[in-house]
Amino acid sequence: MRATQDQLTRRGGRRRVFAAGLLAAALALTTACTDGEGGKSSAWQGGGESAPKASATITEPAANAKDVPASTGITFTTKDAKDTAIELKDSAGAPVEGTLAADGASWLPKGALKYGETYTATVTATGDDGKPAQATSTFTTMAKPGKQVRISSFLGDDQVVGVGMPLIVKFSRAIPEDYRDDVQRRMTVTSTPAQEGIWHWVSPTEIRYRPKEFWKAGSAISYRVQAGGLPLGDGWYGRADLTVDIKTGPAVIMTVDNKTKLMTVTKDGKVIKTIPVSLGKKSTPSSSGTMVVIEKLRKTVFDTFEELGPEEGYRTKIDYAQRLTWGGEFIHAAPWSEGQQGSVNVSHGCVNVSMKNGAWLFDNTRVGDPITVKGTERKLANGNGWTDWNMSWDEYVKGSALPYDPDATASPDAEATPADGAESPSAEPTA
Repeated sequence: MRATQDQLTRRGGRRRVFAAGLLAAALALTTACTDGEGGKSSAWQGGGESAPKASATITEPAANAKDVPASTGITFTTKDAKDTAIELKDSAGAPVEGTLAADGASWLPKGALKYGETYTATVTATGDDGKPAQATSTFTTMAKPGKQVRISSFLGDDQVVGVGMPLIVKFSRAIPEDYRDDVQRRMTVTSTPAQEGIWHWVSPTEIRYRPKEFWKAGSAISYRVQAGGLPLGDGWYGRADLTVDIKTGPAVIMTVDNKTKLMTVTKDGKVIKTIPVSLGKKSTPSSSGTMVVIEKLRKTVFDTFEELGPEEGYRTKIDYAQRLTWGGEFIHAAPWSEGQQGSVNVSHGCVNVSMKNGAWLFDNTRVGDPITVKGTERKLANGNGWTDWNMSWDEYVKGSALPYDPDATASPDAEATPADGAESPSAEPTA
């Protein structure tokens, strides 16, 4: 792995600039001391500077270190280096692939190292004189830990999702607050086209990522959690790395206006459908805010007897259901309210549409498509569904464990492997 001089030798570069300044001053002085013939003085003829010699130092892992976490990277410094190469080999001499960090001062293996294995890291720095200087560090990784945290993704590999889909990563154990920055440094998102975004801790066991604006239609997105072997507090370590590769479909966006009792559906910026709706009645109002389709159920049964009791509860077969909240708000076909759709709210909080329109919506939307409901008596509660888009961007970035860098946008060129499982949502519905 080779790094440019600009990446790796900023300090050395400043030294060379300083040396160049001294040389310029010396030139000015000797020019003033030339003889009448214009020849240089004997002091200049015997002067000159030799090219600086490069040096390299590995700061982590220390030489002969034992019980090194399998997530370790190689941290190093160089001086007066024109070119730097980093190499890591296992005890059999097999090279380990890796990449240079953006700061140019550390190198990270492509994946977690083997447990109980001995590795040798070599950093070679070459100066302007063309002579290499090397630093080496031989270290041994820890034995496989007994306490491991499982890392999973809601989405699986190769899924096509809506433009409002947040990237959702869960941990099987709460991550202590003072470890979350380390975790987040190992989390990357790449997209084509590139889009600005950030990770946001929803809870100690869940982190999500969204771009500043909705994903662009047809984006190719890869996200990676390189936390295999990473210390996660109290003797726990990440079980394995996770990489997921997905795509977004067309930009299908739904907007519901309580005043008009209409849903407007746009696709890639153009209106393609206007649908009469009936929202929640005053005693059970629908939530106003921006939500995302969480799951789609062609046929299901809404059973609210446990939630509402024998007098208020009901058990009803439902067609074309699309979940919006954990509290049980759906878009779904409601043939019993077709006479009120477009004029009166009669539902228990769901967005009621006709059987025909329910089928059309079901066929033309996908998980991750956003829907905004406006003008109802109740505001959407934070966390009641995937409410990432119901927060302002300034509010959302506060959930990051790392400082927000507006210049750090998602970029193309990501590699994908299968996700480590997915989870299914569950909550009592309303109708």
